[in-house]
Amino acid sequence: MANIRKAPAAKSPAGKAPVDRQEMMAVGRKGLWLMVAGLIVMACGFMLLSGGGSQDPKVFNYEMFDFRRLVAAPIVIVCGIIVELAAILGWYKKAKDA
Repeated sequence: MANIRKAPAAKSPAGKAPVDRQEMMAVGRKGLWLMVAGLIVMACGFMLLSGGGSQDPKVFNYEMFDFRRLVAAPIVIVCGIIVELAAILGWYKKAKDA
């Protein structure tokens, strides 16, 4: 069986008891992955928002007001923000039994 070492415990700021390094992190590994996923979702929303311009400035392009830019892209961006909030606030964690 492999001998797996745990990361050494660090002293707490008050010098009372050793604290596990994982407990010192504000956002865990799963939270960091959720933050990256939220950024990717928001980037996709901004890509949906782009485009629709006209080559000729004298011609108005009604493509600017289609469903993708007015409805779908803002919804995708808000979903990305919700994923970011979930990652930062830790909504993904299971509630501990009291």
